[in-house]
Amino acid sequence: MDRVKNYITRNFKRNILFVMFAMLLVVAFAMGTSAVDVLSANYQARADEAAIAPPADGRTFESRSQTVDGRRQLPIYSVDRDDMKVAISFDAAWGADDTDTLLGVLNEHNVLTTFFLCGYWVDKYPEEVRRIHAAGHDIANHGDTHAHGAKLDLEGNKREIMGVHNKVRELLGIEMDLFRPPFGEYNNTVLQAADALGYFTIQWDIDSHDWMDRGVQYEINRVLNHPKLQSGSIVLFHNDAPNTPQTLSTIIRGLQERGFTIVPISQLIHRENFHMNHEGRQVLRVGQ
Repeated sequence: MDRVKNYITRNFKRNILFVMFAMLLVVAFAMGTSAVDVLSANYQARADEAAIAPPADGRTFESRSQTVDGRRQLPIYSVDRDDMKVAISFDAAWGADDTDTLLGVLNEHNVLTTFFLCGYWVDKYPEEVRRIHAAGHDIANHGDTHAHGAKLDLEGNKREIMGVHNKVRELLGIEMDLFRPPFGEYNNTVLQAADALGYFTIQWDIDSHDWMDRGVQYEINRVLNHPKLQSGSIVLFHNDAPNTPQTLSTIIRGLQERGFTIVPISQLIHRENFHMNHEGRQVLRVGQ
């Protein structure tokens, strides 16, 4: 009996591996999937969790996004600053009827912001794109077709980013470097694609909820009384939300009355020598 026990003990790990492999084959057969496909999927899942190697040109990913826990990368949700600067941003994926009204309000308050544009929006509204740019606002990237980036592979994400990048470059002659993933959806692959193309990936820490159409006062309170509102905050609006043309002026005045200066995201973020905390707040390295 002791000899049997010793034999089982010595070969325990090997037997477990055989059992696991057999179970994998059973699952594959039940799902109508080949063993090779299952093993490939398992390998890819492990690869997605692994730390991502730096680009061939020598940049590390912390130049754009930041690995926080050895596997997970984060975009920029806010920026650690002590100068009371905040940014307002607009996602342009809908219509364009309110564009001139928004530009008028911003001009009235002498405020510059950031517009994240989808490729199909650029195709449909090139004159609006020109007016936004001529007014001095950041022109930024919101993906070519507003696709779910987490469902795309690396090359698919690159195509989404470069599709609108090339359209804006042809229309305005500029090179964008700020990217907001559609739906605010991202994973390491989305961030890797953006980084490889020289983009900073930008989220937000203050959502105006303008897309919910809950009314003017709700939107004003949502922004001005938000518990996360602080120096370095990034506020999310949409260019064609129902109440934003009516709320924007009040929100701008409210931010200014609280001592904030509103700047484009391009002037808010740190472009080098930073790290990211676990909340996606971009922090300048000490001594830089």
